[in-house]
Amino acid sequence: MSAHSSVMIPNYRIRPFKPEDLEAVERINRVFLPENYPSYFFMENYRRFPRSFFVAEDENGNLVGYVMCRVESHYAKSETLILGHILSIAVSKDHRRKGIGEALMLKAEEGLLSYNCDAVYLEVRVSNEPAIRLYEKLGYKKLGIIPFYYADGEDAFLMYKILREGLDDSLIYQALGNRVIR
Repeated sequence: MSAHSSVMIPNYRIRPFKPEDLEAVERINRVFLPENYPSYFFMENYRRFPRSFFVAEDENGNLVGYVMCRVESHYAKSETLILGHILSIAVSKDHRRKGIGEALMLKAEEGLLSYNCDAVYLEVRVSNEPAIRLYEKLGYKKLGIIPFYYADGEDAFLMYKILREGLDDSLIYQALGNRVIR
């Protein structure tokens, strides 16, 4: 399946972000997440990494979720790793627990693979148990805790998933381990 194809789940569709989706994505971000981003942040990530920004829409075409990623280079031992970074994911409250978050994550991973990412990582509030369970179900592992990561002082787990077969976990620790306490 190409990174630009649509993923179908009952009554919903996952598709690539388009610039005309910006207002709806910003609304979801503002209403359902404590971390809010300015318009230019969304558009800059879309401009640089269009194959890793997806939205979920209901059967009426209303946007109910999104995932936004970027691609980064990190150094580990004598190797440069290409890592996908899930910057933000949100699903409207009344559309949760329907598989949308999982579908968005899988589509994001597919998009990041199109950029030859070796692994993907994200930060998640230590109190966000539903999200942590989803990420673990999808194969993400906790690398450690980033103290006081969020503006309100809450810690984050840094979680990662290897995408390149045969990549050793120790390279992820080399690349990202300085950001966490274990």
